[in-house]
Amino acid sequence: MSKPDWIRYGVPTLDRPFGLELWPIFEKAFESVKGYKPQDFRFTPGETPISTFSVTATILVSYYIIIFGGREVMRNRPAYKLNGLFKIHNFYLTAISGALLALFAEQLIPTVWRHGVFYAICDHSGGWTDKLVILYYLNYLTKFVELIDTCFLFLKKKPLTFLHTYHHGATALLCYTQLIGHTSVSWVPITLNLMVHVVMYWYYFQSARGIRIWWKKYITIMQITQFVLDLGFVYFASYTYFSSTYWPNMPSYGKCAGEEFAAIAGICILTSYLVLFIGFYIATYKKPLPKGRPRATSALIEMADEKIPTIQETRRRLSSAGNMPYASGAQANGRVTRSRKA
Repeated sequence: MSKPDWIRYGVPTLDRPFGLELWPIFEKAFESVKGYKPQDFRFTPGETPISTFSVTATILVSYYIIIFGGREVMRNRPAYKLNGLFKIHNFYLTAISGALLALFAEQLIPTVWRHGVFYAICDHSGGWTDKLVILYYLNYLTKFVELIDTCFLFLKKKPLTFLHTYHHGATALLCYTQLIGHTSVSWVPITLNLMVHVVMYWYYFQSARGIRIWWKKYITIMQITQFVLDLGFVYFASYTYFSSTYWPNMPSYGKCAGEEFAAIAGICILTSYLVLFIGFYIATYKKPLPKGRPRATSALIEMADEKIPTIQETRRRLSSAGNMPYASGAQANGRVTRSRKA
């Protein structure tokens, strides 16, 4: 029995870096749903879903009304558990982030290897191909799915921090500006973000399963590193564009594809992320502690986030099992236990 023509695999090569060729599989799945090949997709404002500023802004304003209004509705209500839905949500985002990352890598690895980084981030033929555009758009759509993160927070009566609420809304807006601005450098922040999201949503999925993971701190470090790299590429691409366009006497590498408003939006939003995440890291992991109290490890910080039994609860459980008295002064095996001063 011969294999389908959309299943292609063999020894890994530059054009097939994973051994299994991913695009034909994606193409087959996409075409079965939409009726046309993904590389034939065109992002057309006014025709493509969620492709105009008014629609995007309406969704984001509605998001903020829902989450802050929902927080007020939940103020005097008991928190919902929603553990099953939370696991499904995080597993889905882990899977979709991993799939998109792999598809991006399959397209970009040959381009960067053969033509160099500058071509890949500044030339439309390198960073704005038909295959990459559909991936940019699908990544953009996931940013609206990620808004559900915040709905879980207010339904579970968790605090809505400025960093979290701002970051989710601004990221959807950022992706929109880059789509309509045709910025070839877009793939750098997107692929780095997908890499972080694979790790981050996997962490949340495992936490929802009750598995305590000690490395949450390093997710924040990954995010800060991501923004530093993002800004290095975006600053470079923007500088070489503006200098070659307006200040030709300044050194530059030449033109760089993309609209000016998209470059400014990218610089402003990504810079704000870096500042906010550094502030979050310092406030969370570098807070000064009272004298004589050792700093908790990241594992202990993670444990503090979970519902850990108190000492009294532990004693009560052991007492009911016959292992120890519930409190000092209780009878055990016919004797009276007395508390001993330290």
